Amino acid sequence: MRQTPKVRDSRPLLHELGYAAWVMGRTIHKHKMIRKITFSLGRHVSSMAHGATQVRRLLHGGYVRIHPSVQEALVEGRPIVALESTIITHGIAYPLNLSMAREVEEIVRTNGAVPATVGILRGQIHVGLTDEELEFLASSKNAVKVSRRDFPFVLSQGLSGGTTVSGTMIVAHKAGIPVFVTGGIGGVHRDGENTLDVSADLTELGRTPVAVVSAGAKSILDIGRTLEYLETRGVCVAAFGESREFPAFFSRQSGFQAPYHVQDEEEAAKLIDSALGLGLSSGVLIAVPCPQERAADGQAIEEAIQQALSQARSKGITGKEVTPFLLQKLTELTDGKSLDSNLALIQNNARVGSCIAVALSKLQKARRNGSQPGRREMTTPQPVVIGGINVDFIAKAQNPEILGGGQTNAGRMRRTFGGVGRNLADCLSRLGQGPLLLSAVGKDEHLESVLHYCNHMDMSGVLQLEGKSTATYCAVVTSAGELSVGLGDMDIHHQITEQYVSQFKENLCQAPLVCIDGNVPLSTIQYVCQLAREHQVAVCYEPTDENKASKPFLSDSWKALTYISPNMQELRAINRTLGNPLPA
Repeated sequence: MRQTPKVRDSRPLLHELGYAAWVMGRTIHKHKMIRKITFSLGRHVSSMAHGATQVRRLLHGGYVRIHPSVQEALVEGRPIVALESTIITHGIAYPLNLSMAREVEEIVRTNGAVPATVGILRGQIHVGLTDEELEFLASSKNAVKVSRRDFPFVLSQGLSGGTTVSGTMIVAHKAGIPVFVTGGIGGVHRDGENTLDVSADLTELGRTPVAVVSAGAKSILDIGRTLEYLETRGVCVAAFGESREFPAFFSRQSGFQAPYHVQDEEEAAKLIDSALGLGLSSGVLIAVPCPQERAADGQAIEEAIQQALSQARSKGITGKEVTPFLLQKLTELTDGKSLDSNLALIQNNARVGSCIAVALSKLQKARRNGSQPGRREMTTPQPVVIGGINVDFIAKAQNPEILGGGQTNAGRMRRTFGGVGRNLADCLSRLGQGPLLLSAVGKDEHLESVLHYCNHMDMSGVLQLEGKSTATYCAVVTSAGELSVGLGDMDIHHQITEQYVSQFKENLCQAPLVCIDGNVPLSTIQYVCQLAREHQVAVCYEPTDENKASKPFLSDSWKALTYISPNMQELRAINRTLGNPLPA
């Protein structure tokens, strides 16, 4: 990331650059145009008020800590997916539980939502966990299984634990998160008519308005009675996909039909939106079948369940210890096949749930804006951003010294989405401006991820090119965070040509603001600056780096710039290009 050195007094530098007074005149000339954006931002801030109030109320009690990324998404009205933590603390053994939790969070991010794993650490509820906190819960030997009844004791004693479906629903609702993804819900246990062993998940679904996305109910349960109980509690249950068959966790078939059926995430989002809009106090259950290729055979699973139940009875296992015991026994009796299905279904649920959360967010935003989805209000011209889209891979070494000679270094890898132009468009989008982004990506393995991550942005103008690679950057950093080596494949930026950009001439001429970054070819920068001068359009130039900073200054194009944001090195490069003396 480029650091911008702080300058105590920028006036001598602007004097050396030789056009400070001229820029000031341009800025005054643009004041009315920019004021439109400022006024629009004021309206947007008021629309965020409910989210901000929700966050403040939750924090006020002192029992809850909301991760900054979740807090930001709540305030801005972006899609969030709540995730439970009992699967981490009680469902899967360490270290597989940790890698599963990390992967599920990454699936949520890839599909355009913000993950909010809910857990309890040392007597405090956490909505969204850091990687260190995930590892703490995953490796904890004393974590408590926390449902509605357990919160007062666990918090008062300063204990740590994983939240169940019931517990997570409570926290998600209080935080204002309407969509929650889990593996499978609890239900009426087999022989429940005698034992009265009914999961608190079902009563929570009947009194907490949160949409739960799961692979149905766990197959160790009495699914027929579970569906009957959900009906009694007034819970809307819908199967997701092509069939109305209610899934049975590991298996795609339970032998029971769901009352309702939604084909895709848009239909699911409309269903959830209706339930929330009616103000019903009950939740919604979206039942998603396990992927066909990794689903377990129903008959084999049933035989293993009967054997596991027999062992549980003989050992006197009851209450909340039953489910973890049965799941562990199933893993042993099926030689790990049930565990493989478990991992597959939670990953699939995370993908489906994220897409539902994104679709629901779009519905809600459209209603707030007084418009229907798919219909863009064009009374106010859009800002236009022209620049690069990157997929960044950051590799951070675990040890202080990075070993050479082809040796493997222990470390942590993460993928992020960047590019200077994309970042600018992202910021403007989050400020409610809805800019048009002009850029180029390849039709490759990164395309779908980029589009999902940028689903809140207007990507309609972005080129998608066959045979080209999306721009990628790989940074290897030391354990102290210093860059060791960086590799970039940025050739696709050359495709942001004058010919391509000229297709959007009308958008450019009417835009209240055009942002352009230094990755764009020189001829394109010159074309945009010429249009801006002719039509009195404000232009913001982001130099990107020292080698690209001078592009507009190689001709008179710089005279079209209203704003520029160089760091010290870039400012020196611009002065050199203009032939100005450089201050020491």
